[in-house]
Amino acid sequence: MHLKSLTVRGFKSFASATTFEFEPGVTAVVGPNGSGKSNVVDALAWVMGEQGAKTLRGGRMEDVIFGGTTGRAPLGRAQVSLTIDNADGALPIEYAEVTISRTLFRAGGSEYAINGKSCRLLDIQELLSDSGLGREMHVIVGQGQLDKILHATPEERRGFIEEAAGILKHRRRREKTVRKLDAMQANLARLSDLTAELRRQLTPLGKQAEVARRAQQVQFTVRDARSRLLADELVTLRTGFERDVAAEAALQARREDLEERLGASQERQAELERAAAATVPALTRTREAWYALSSAREKLAALAARAEDRAHLLGQATEPDQGRDPDHLDRQAERVRAEVAGLEEEVASLGQALEETVAARAAAEGASAAEDARLAHLLRVAADRREGGARLAGAVGAARSRVESAVAELGRLRASITAAEDRRRAADREFQALEGRVAADEEGEEGLDAEYEAASDVLRSLTADVAALVEQERATERERGALAARLEAQREGLQQRDGSAALHAAGLDGVLDPLADLLHVTPGFEKAVVAALAGSADAVAVTGIAAAARALERMKHDDAGQVSLVLAAGAGAATRPSGAAPEPSAAVVPALAVVPALVVVTAPPALQPAVDALLDGVVVVDDLAAARRAVEDGAAPTAVTRDGDVLSRYAARGGAPGAAGSLELRAAAGATEEALTRAVAAADRLRSRLAAARAAREEAQHRVDAALERLHDSDARMAAVAEKLGRLHAELRSAGGEAERLAVLVRAAEANLAREETRLQDAVDRLEDLQAQPVEAEPSSEHRDALRRAAVDARQAELEARLALRSREEQLAALANRAASLHRAAQSERRAREQAAEKARIRAVQAARAAAVAAAARRAERRAAQSVAVAADQRDAAERLRGQQDAELQEVRAATAALGVDLARLTDSAHRDELARTQQRLRIEALEHRAVEELGLTPDHLVDEFGPHLPVPGAAATEDKWAALRAPVDDDGRPVPQGVPFVRQEQEKRLRRAERDLAALGKVNPLALEEFEALEERHQFLSTQLADLRATRKDLLDIIREVDERVEQVFTAAYRDTAAQFGHVFATLFPGGEGRLVLTDPEDMLASGIEIEARPAGKKIKRLSLLSGGERSLTAVALLVAIFKARPSPFYVMDEVEAALDDTNLGRLITIFQELRESSQLIIITHQKRTMEVADALYGVTMRGDGVSTVISQRLSAEREDALG
Repeated sequence: MHLKSLTVRGFKSFASATTFEFEPGVTAVVGPNGSGKSNVVDALAWVMGEQGAKTLRGGRMEDVIFGGTTGRAPLGRAQVSLTIDNADGALPIEYAEVTISRTLFRAGGSEYAINGKSCRLLDIQELLSDSGLGREMHVIVGQGQLDKILHATPEERRGFIEEAAGILKHRRRREKTVRKLDAMQANLARLSDLTAELRRQLTPLGKQAEVARRAQQVQFTVRDARSRLLADELVTLRTGFERDVAAEAALQARREDLEERLGASQERQAELERAAAATVPALTRTREAWYALSSAREKLAALAARAEDRAHLLGQATEPDQGRDPDHLDRQAERVRAEVAGLEEEVASLGQALEETVAARAAAEGASAAEDARLAHLLRVAADRREGGARLAGAVGAARSRVESAVAELGRLRASITAAEDRRRAADREFQALEGRVAADEEGEEGLDAEYEAASDVLRSLTADVAALVEQERATERERGALAARLEAQREGLQQRDGSAALHAAGLDGVLDPLADLLHVTPGFEKAVVAALAGSADAVAVTGIAAAARALERMKHDDAGQVSLVLAAGAGAATRPSGAAPEPSAAVVPALAVVPALVVVTAPPALQPAVDALLDGVVVVDDLAAARRAVEDGAAPTAVTRDGDVLSRYAARGGAPGAAGSLELRAAAGATEEALTRAVAAADRLRSRLAAARAAREEAQHRVDAALERLHDSDARMAAVAEKLGRLHAELRSAGGEAERLAVLVRAAEANLAREETRLQDAVDRLEDLQAQPVEAEPSSEHRDALRRAAVDARQAELEARLALRSREEQLAALANRAASLHRAAQSERRAREQAAEKARIRAVQAARAAAVAAAARRAERRAAQSVAVAADQRDAAERLRGQQDAELQEVRAATAALGVDLARLTDSAHRDELARTQQRLRIEALEHRAVEELGLTPDHLVDEFGPHLPVPGAAATEDKWAALRAPVDDDGRPVPQGVPFVRQEQEKRLRRAERDLAALGKVNPLALEEFEALEERHQFLSTQLADLRATRKDLLDIIREVDERVEQVFTAAYRDTAAQFGHVFATLFPGGEGRLVLTDPEDMLASGIEIEARPAGKKIKRLSLLSGGERSLTAVALLVAIFKARPSPFYVMDEVEAALDDTNLGRLITIFQELRESSQLIIITHQKRTMEVADALYGVTMRGDGVSTVISQRLSAEREDALG
């Protein structure tokens, strides 16, 4: 496996698509600084999944996209594709060639692909990790990577080996799994508490379910007896109703006779009423006609008056409005047009004059320009002559300056030789002094080492304390989670399961909270108070009897089940006397052997009377023996033990512990809540202690860092001294070499001075020859000035002609506008006079029409007066006819009323009988409604199945709801009657007996069966889930243990191989030196870090910080190469790792490169010629002025083969 090609497009300085073709062996990438060589390394790291922008030498990830230059626009995306030759199958993918692509858009989106198919970043990292190329990218040694290795912690050095061994991803997955298991533990504890709480609730709820099952059987008997009694009553009522219907026929015949006579009388009355009604419209019409004619006469009179007034008004003449004379306006317009014609001729004349001035101005400017050109030519000729003399004079001055500079340079060089000799002697003296200081600094180094070790011991102790506190905090958090789960389960058990919840949710006026929420019971007495209150312990408090009645009606209406109610004061209950003794406090209660129940219960004032009535005569004792004594001695009618047993003179209740009551559950919830509060407080205290411990650890860390910093400072001082010794030694060599170089420069300066003196003499001779020639006179400029003044005068004349022409044109436009305005005014005046004449003609027509209307209105008024008199006569005749009809109608109405009274008496009697039958019918319907509502049976089905004609089944059959299906039938499929005959008294006794049995069962939870099944199902589900979780957790822990064993085995082998290779590589890079890798904790191979000990030849030190810069770089290279050899990777990329090495160490490093090339592909970014010489292929990266990197390539191995051949 090896890298085959890299294609970069829009990545950093590679704006255009650039492809690098790689081959096995060594590939060197060279080029000047800033040309983009390291961008090749960044592209390789980026395409293989690097996510750190700083690692890619940028501030943000968008910085990798080509940002543009002055000559090229920025791009919108960066894309890098890496092709890997997978012929050996090193990558776990079924392709001989794998191409990984990564694209980043400037908008922020990114894409990944493997062989052109979209994938995730994780897929690429997993694919490469299986071949030893993990996220840490140890195979890519970029700029600054060596320094990162030198300053890495022991744990980080371990990570390099783990990544090369391919186990780093397994370690990280294991850590993630452990964190999830820790989070799972809290849920597991909560689930365990919930399961335990459900298991505790199953027993009492199972008892309630058994009672509910018995109640169902008794309720079946109650239903059967009620059905038979209801059927008997329905049959009896139906029989009586049929008898009453038969007696109704005789009464109906008498009623029909009276109704016939009354109908005849009513018919005559109706005829008279119709006749009277017929006269009403005629009377109304005559009245309305009289009113209409009278109104019309008045309107005609008013119309005639208005028409006469309008005719008089329109007949008056109006004075016409006199405006300007239109003919006069037309004459004025003609005069203005004549003036316009004169101005047009003047404008034409001025335009011709302007053209002549323009031509004169152009001729004057042309003559002036020609004269300027001629004079400029003469002046240039004179200037050229003067310039030649000036150049020679300048050449003489420059030659003198060069001679003087040569003399000065010769003096400076001779002074520099003296200074170089002085520096050499001073450096020699300082070198001797520094060698004495090195021995003293090495003695102080041992004290700093001891101080650092002591501070490290304190830090480790505090770290252990912090870890212990963290574990305690986690335990407290688990306890808090368990308590929270228990409190949640207890609160869930407090939810009311009878009708109380529905009643409280209905929001009725007068309904208060549950009684258990309003009472305060002394701790320890909850069971006793629940037993004493009996069914009222789960009751709901209401404000009075009216509120209780409304609540019960609402429960029946909503079919919400049963509910117990307790009435507050004001409902007629007795209250405690004002002089009663005060209640003892909770602290006094335990000291009493027999405690009144009222003492241990505190209620609100409004509920205190009800609580007094419920607990009156009840005492609380310790056990049954004390209860027996208290009842037998007459201390109290009823005694209750703290375990909930009740004993009185005539009854007793108790036994094995039953389901916890609401008071007990609330007390338990309160205790759990207090424990939860304490757990939270303990957690807060632990967090405070943990914060203090962490602060102490931070302080110890600071002390360790300070000691390490002082140690580093000492190391830095010693390194600085060593570096200064090297620098002084270099200065000694430099000063000697500089003296020799300056001597050569002195000889060159003397030769240069001779040449410059010769040049100076030649320039002086030429200048003297030029100055000997005669000088011509300069040309005159008077003629040119005269031509310029003539051109200025011509331009001024042109300007004045243009102004005169513009003025006349403006006057011409103003006069033309005035002529048009006068013409429009004349036309407007003519239209106004025509409109005034038309208005006068219209007024005359309107006056004539008004006069005609007035005459017609007067004639119509006279005819209307005659019609009014006729209408009055007709109205009087109609009123007389209406009076006669009213008198006859009154007599008929009296006869009809008498018949109506007789019929009403008979009808009342019939109505009373009908009302009785209606009541019977309603009773029958009520029974039928009860049958449907209460029993769910239709009336006919009720009589057929439970009628009195049917025998009553035995007791066993009534308790078996499937008995009817098992009963024998005849040949037609009808059931054969069995049992005893129906007797109503026996069925009533049977119903009462069943109701007593149902009451004896006490309070029954009708939902207990369903709740028990649901709770049991939930308990089984949670138990199964809990078992699955525990099994899964155990399996995961076993897998983690196996992974740890495998990781430990693989890491141990990788570490040993790396340590062995490190010793070999270090000996190669440092002949005669010794280097080794040391585990920080050999007993714990899963967590131990790795330290580096390096001792070059001739030195006693082993710590990296005391080595020189080059030695430290070589040590880091040795570690990387040891990892490379112990767990080889297909390729390695190195970015200028040999930049800080001298020639000798470079040769040793090249030897290592040649060893690595045998098993891996190397890509090296370098400036060193010796590194280039061992390369098989060479890529040159350069950058032109446009800021874009370009690449050229050369295969060297083929050329070397050709040269050898």
